[in-house]
Amino acid sequence: MNLEKLAKLGIGIGFRERFRADIFLNQDLIDFLEITTDHYLDANPQKKDELKLLKAHFPLISHSLELSLGSAEGIDEEYLEKVAELVEFVNPQWFSDHICFTKSGGVKIGHLAPVPYTKEAIKVFVRNISKVKQRVKTPLILENITYLVNFPSSEMSEAAFIKTILDETDCGLLLDVTNLYINSRNFGFDWRKFLDEIPLERVVQLHFVGSHKHGKRLIDAHANKTEAEIWNVFAEVAKRCDIKGAILERDENFPPFTEILEEIKTAHCLMKNANIGEFSAV
Repeated sequence: MNLEKLAKLGIGIGFRERFRADIFLNQDLIDFLEITTDHYLDANPQKKDELKLLKAHFPLISHSLELSLGSAEGIDEEYLEKVAELVEFVNPQWFSDHICFTKSGGVKIGHLAPVPYTKEAIKVFVRNISKVKQRVKTPLILENITYLVNFPSSEMSEAAFIKTILDETDCGLLLDVTNLYINSRNFGFDWRKFLDEIPLERVVQLHFVGSHKHGKRLIDAHANKTEAEIWNVFAEVAKRCDIKGAILERDENFPPFTEILEEIKTAHCLMKNANIGEFSAV
C-alpha cells in the first residue's frame, strides 16, 4: 500500500442520524465523515438519499462490521459483494474493517470477537483479506479491537500478530487509540511498548472516544467524552505517525454538539502540534 497517495482528510466524526442537522450546520468544522457500511446495505430509498446527500457535501470513508476476516470458514461472498458495491459508490480514499471474527458456522455472533494470536490464525486472515482485495480495489485498512480474554494458545503478542498480518497483506492500520488504552489498562501492558512493536508507517487512520468503567474493567462503549489519558495516546501516535485522518466515534449518551466540536478541536490541535514538532501530555 502506497500511503503517500492517500489524501490527508483531517478530523471528522462517525456519522449518526442524531448528529445529522448539527453536522450540516457545522460543515466548515468537520473535515470528513465515516459511515458505517452496514447501515446502507439493502437500504431503503430514504437511506440511499441520505448517503447521496452526505457524499455531495463531505469526503466519506466506509467502515464495515461483518467481513469477519478472522473466520476460518471464509468470506461471505454475498456480503462482500454488497460491501464492494457500496465502496465503489462512495469512492473513499480507503475503507476499513476489524482484526476479528463476527461469524461462526454462518451465524452472526453479535460482537467483534478476538482470535488467538497464532500462525494458523494469520493464515486465515491472509486468505480472507486476499479475497476481499481481489474484489475491492480501494485500499483496505484494519482496526484493532478490545478483548476480554487472553488466549493461552496464543503464540505471539497482539502487536506481533497485527504486524505480521499487515506485512503479509499490505494493508494499512486503523489504530483505535481508545481500544489500545483500554486493553493496556485491563491487561496491564504499556501502550507505548505496543506502539514500539507495530509498523507505525502503516497507520492510516485513528478512532478515538472516551472509555467507560464497568466494574473493574474499562470497556469501549462509545458513550463518553475522551479523557486525558486517551488524548495522551492520541498525541503520542500523532507525534510518531503520518496520520491521514482521525474519527471521533460516539454512539450513545449523546452530548450537546458543542462538546463534539470541542473534541474535534482538541484533535486538530494535537495533530498540528505533532506536525510542527511540539508535544506535551494533555
